[in-house]
Amino acid sequence: MKRLTALVIALVAGGLPLAHAQQAADWQAGDWQVKFGLHVVDPKSGNGSLADGALKSDVGNGLSPTITAEYRVTPTFGIELLAALPFSHDVKLNGTKALSTKQLPPTLSAQWHFPTDSAFDPFVGIGLNYTRFFSVDEKGPLTGTRVTLSDSWGPALHAGFDYMFNERWSLTADVRWVSISTDVKVDGTKVGTVDIDPLVYGLAVGYR
Repeated sequence: MKRLTALVIALVAGGLPLAHAQQAADWQAGDWQVKFGLHVVDPKSGNGSLADGALKSDVGNGLSPTITAEYRVTPTFGIELLAALPFSHDVKLNGTKALSTKQLPPTLSAQWHFPTDSAFDPFVGIGLNYTRFFSVDEKGPLTGTRVTLSDSWGPALHAGFDYMFNERWSLTADVRWVSISTDVKVDGTKVGTVDIDPLVYGLAVGYR
C-alpha cells in the first residue's frame, strides 16, 4: 500500500503544472470516454509459498495494451470498465523459473472526478476485479506436471488524472492496486496460494 500512496502523490504532483494550461472540458451526464493505453502489472514482492513453505514464489511483471470505457452518470461521477490483451507472467520457485502463464483482468470501477475548472482532471475510484489465468506452461522443476491456477475475484483501487488537450482528446496517467490471489494445483492437488496483489500503472490516450 505504501507503493500505491507514493505513486498517487507522484501522479497528482506531476499533473499540477498542467492544471491551468487549458480550459476545462465541459463534462455532462451521459458523456462517454474511451481510452487506449499501455499498462504494466507489477506484482508485490514476495508472493507466498507452496508445498508447506518449501517453495517461495515470485511472479514477474507483465506489459500489455489496454482499453477503458467510462460513462459519466453525472459530470463528476462515472462508471468505468477496463479490459486488456492478455498479460504474460513468468513465475519462479526458489529463484528458478518454473512456469509462465497469461491472465486477463477486467475491472469495473466507480470513479469520482474532482472538479478543477481546468484541463487537469484528477480522479479516484474503487471497483471489482476478475482475473482469469490460462495458457499455463510448466518449465524447469515442474516439467512433466500439469499446473492449474484458479480464477480470482477481488477489490481494486484506482487513482490518476486526465489532461484534456481539447474538448475531445486527453492523456491519462493512472495507477491501480488490485487484490489478486490464485490457488495452485499440481496434477490436481492443491499445493498453496499465490498472492499477486499488483500495482497496475501506465499511460493512455483518450477520446470523448
